[in-house]
Amino acid sequence: MNPRLSAATAVLALLAATGFARAEGQLNIYNWGNYTNPEMIKKFEDKYKVKVTITDYDSNDTALAKVRQGGSGFDIAVPSQTHLPIWIKEGLLLETNPGGMENFKNVSPDWANPEFDPGRKFSVPWAWGTVGTVVNTSTYKGDINTWKIIFETPDELKGKVNVVPEMKDVVTAAIRYVGGEQCTADKEVLKKARDLLVAAKPNWVAMEYGAIDKMKAGDFQASTTWNGAALRIRLARPDVNFGYPKEGFTYWSDNVVVLKDAKNVENAKLFQNFIMDPEIAAGLSTFHRYANGIAGSEKFMPAEMKDAPEIVIPEASKAHGTMAMMCPPEVDAIYTKIWTDLQK
Repeated sequence: MNPRLSAATAVLALLAATGFARAEGQLNIYNWGNYTNPEMIKKFEDKYKVKVTITDYDSNDTALAKVRQGGSGFDIAVPSQTHLPIWIKEGLLLETNPGGMENFKNVSPDWANPEFDPGRKFSVPWAWGTVGTVVNTSTYKGDINTWKIIFETPDELKGKVNVVPEMKDVVTAAIRYVGGEQCTADKEVLKKARDLLVAAKPNWVAMEYGAIDKMKAGDFQASTTWNGAALRIRLARPDVNFGYPKEGFTYWSDNVVVLKDAKNVENAKLFQNFIMDPEIAAGLSTFHRYANGIAGSEKFMPAEMKDAPEIVIPEASKAHGTMAMMCPPEVDAIYTKIWTDLQK
């Protein structure tokens, strides 16, 4: 046998075994809306000759419900850390062992071995950020670093407030506002939070995921939101600013996983490895405007992100932040009941 051919065959076999052979075919991604940089997707498609299709969702609960049904046709999803343990426990994910992938060396130590996915057996970092308020400070001159804007809305903002319909973000914010801690089982605190939300809702104009364009247009004057979304709004409307509620706000992360019933497993693994490249991670952040958990990506970031107050948390606000947690099932059930009451 020709030794050159033999060596080449061995290399190709090794690449195929590790999932990093040159691929062809398709990849179906299920991700939050307005969250994926089309330029980075084009780079992936060109590099691996893979056609990527992206389907949007608007909340963790929507995504989880869809995938639980089975037969979704999706290969990849991007759940938040508060929900990822549920996906793992219910057997919805394929163990792809990202910790053994080539580009895993680029993952920041802070995100390399998270409690929600020890050893990174299932997930890779996509983005991380904070939950807070965004307010048009030309309309409202008061303190924006408070959940009071949402739950005891000032007169200037009544009928102009949006609440992004992410259940755990909203219910946790209400709990913090009434003096409780996230995932509390204290029934008195939970009742206060429920009553606060129901009383506040008439002052809101909408509960919509797509707050960015409507804040830019002035249709909304305030909203709950995530910091990267707030940065995207401010770059278009300098009078719109992000607030870190002094009653308490949460840090969160979103993570790329491969579904157990994925049809394009090798392409999905390629994608997990691809987004752990610092330059690619920076390209994704440039679009969605969140930090990403990939060390070395900073040097590729645009200048406006490096010192943005939405990304670099002010020292005075840091003490008010806590990492988002997965609540016990009995507490989650109460959250769901509160959320159901709010929809009535």
